[in-house]
Amino acid sequence: MNTFLSNFSKPLLAALAAVGVVIALAWFAMRSAAAQPVLLWTDILIYVLVFSILLFALYARAHEHLRAPWRQVKRRRLGMMSLVILSAYTTVGLLDSVHFKQQVTNASGEQRSTSGEVLSVLDVIAAPLREHDERTYSAPFATHAYVKEMVQHADGTQSREFPPLKFGGAHLKNPELERSADIGKHALLGLLVGLVLAASVMGLLTVWLSRCEHIPFSTMLRRIVRGETDTPWHVVLATLAVIIVLVSVSSVLASKYHIFGTDKVGQDVFFEALKSIRTGLVIGTLTTLIMLPFAVLLGIMAGYFRGWIDDVIQYIYTTLNSIPGVLLIAAAVLLVQVYLQTQGERFDTVERADLRLLFLCMILGITNWTGLCRMLRGESLKLRELDYIQSATALGVGHFTIIGRHILPNVMHIVLIAVVLDFSGLVLAEAVLSYVGVGVDPTMNSWGNMINQARLEMAREPMVWWSLTAAFVFMFVLVLAANLFSDAVRDAFDPRLRERS
Repeated sequence: MNTFLSNFSKPLLAALAAVGVVIALAWFAMRSAAAQPVLLWTDILIYVLVFSILLFALYARAHEHLRAPWRQVKRRRLGMMSLVILSAYTTVGLLDSVHFKQQVTNASGEQRSTSGEVLSVLDVIAAPLREHDERTYSAPFATHAYVKEMVQHADGTQSREFPPLKFGGAHLKNPELERSADIGKHALLGLLVGLVLAASVMGLLTVWLSRCEHIPFSTMLRRIVRGETDTPWHVVLATLAVIIVLVSVSSVLASKYHIFGTDKVGQDVFFEALKSIRTGLVIGTLTTLIMLPFAVLLGIMAGYFRGWIDDVIQYIYTTLNSIPGVLLIAAAVLLVQVYLQTQGERFDTVERADLRLLFLCMILGITNWTGLCRMLRGESLKLRELDYIQSATALGVGHFTIIGRHILPNVMHIVLIAVVLDFSGLVLAEAVLSYVGVGVDPTMNSWGNMINQARLEMAREPMVWWSLTAAFVFMFVLVLAANLFSDAVRDAFDPRLRERS
């Protein structure tokens, strides 16, 4: 066991453990629901991306020039804090990327057939949020609807008043007097449960670290609390504890109230914000996955071979840059939308929305590779003139062997920095495109669609503000964490900044 631990870094083991927990939760949820798995195109690409990241982690572990910068990232407090937050978002996204159809019993009670509704593991875990729909708007933690309706009384009379909600605060006998105390009671209960869970996780992690370091538990705990470890585990554990407490409090309160209110059709806004996490992550990651082959291959080829190959590649990305990006994306999305409408009988609602999301990622990837390609071209022009590459060429080493062994490893820091920096920009791009109507399918949960719907809600009287607030909070935290983590990665992998530090 100690030999195994010495061969793999602690962050890699933590990532593997997190992926294993997500897969285990998905397996148990599908078993309990008697489900038939459904693979969407974006799900397959997400699994490929997770597998590729794990392979890259193993590759980086075996090469010191990649391992050393990551050790520097591990020492950054803000970088590790943002990594924990990004891991929490990723966990939600992975849970929402395991889709299936439930099997229902026929009228005869003997056979089982598959229902047409496609669900995810997140839908099963958050079933109360998904099923507790109201008639229309309701404010956060409200017990009555947000707008007045005509109510029929027992004596036959009618009056216009705020009707009580079907689920929000329905357990209260006298909501006006009991609501505040009940919210405080459930919040305290969630806080206590969260603290117990956080203490358990912190204890298990401390035990694991003490066994890895071969020191007593009390000594390891003292070092973590004082911040004396190489990795800032006190920051990691504090951030993880805050996330666990927030999840616990939200879970307890969401079972009794709509903590972010409901939208126009009565759906829980908190559930919509959670479902939008997957869309934001897919846009930010799959677009990068599609962009990298174009940027890396063409950029290195243009800088290494020069001549007419360089001219052709420069002509291609200069032409793409001359076309306004929003117009190109809008035209491509509209063409895809027309195709899906004409072939509507071939796809159900979920598959149609998933295909539109996939095509949007492809379009964003095709239109965003030019910047990285230009940087890699310039770096390749410089690298091909170095002595060891000129020596390899003189000895008759093949061009593609030189690119694979010497050029590509020396530009990987640029690729990694660009990938991490572009992630937050792509998440914001989805919100902007959905706001102008050329983003993801309107039936798909996304922060851009929530902001687009809130445009009219903010103009009504009384104003409905919670949909915009929920989308802003979730997107702000993700983008902020991505930017902080990208700063840590940039400082670690940029050779000039690394030499200064």
